[in-house]
Amino acid sequence: MVKLRYSRRLFRRSSSKGSTGSSSSSDGDAGARSGGGGGGEIEWEVRPGGMLVQKRDGRGGVEELITVRVATGFSWHDASIRATCTFGELKVVVSMVTGLEPREQRLLFRGKEREDSDHLHMVGVRDKDKVLLLQDPALKEMKLRATARPAQSRYQSFIQV
Repeated sequence: MVKLRYSRRLFRRSSSKGSTGSSSSSDGDAGARSGGGGGGEIEWEVRPGGMLVQKRDGRGGVEELITVRVATGFSWHDASIRATCTFGELKVVVSMVTGLEPREQRLLFRGKEREDSDHLHMVGVRDKDKVLLLQDPALKEMKLRATARPAQSRYQSFIQV
C-alpha cells in the first residue's frame, strides 16, 4: 500500500478582495489540520489484475466475504470465501466438505470450466452465485479400475497343487 500526502492549500485560489495573506493561509491550514477540507493521506492498493487504485473507505480494510453455492449433482454446499480469492482456493474449501481432492475437481461457472488461477471477482462471481462441481472423469475412471481389479502379483507361481 502506498500513501501520498496532499494539501488542500495547493488547489486554493488567491483572493484579492481586502483580506490579508496571513489570515487566509492560517484559515486554510486550520481547515486542513482539522480534517474538514479533505487534507490528509490517500491510500492506494494494487488489485489482483495489477491495477493501482485508490483504496475505498466503505470496506474499512476488511475483505468482502461472499457465499458461493457449490452444486454437486443432487446436493449442494454453501462456502463463504473472500471475493478476491481464486478458484483454486475455492477448490481447497470445497475439498474439506466433499472429500474430493482439489486435483479431482472441476469447477464450472456460467457454463465454462475455470482455471485454478482465475479470480472469482474478475470472472464475475458475486454473492449467492452457483458454481457447478464435477469430478474429473479421467481420475474417476482410474479409481474405478483400481477398486474393481484385485491386487495381482507380478510373479506367477510355478508349483501347482
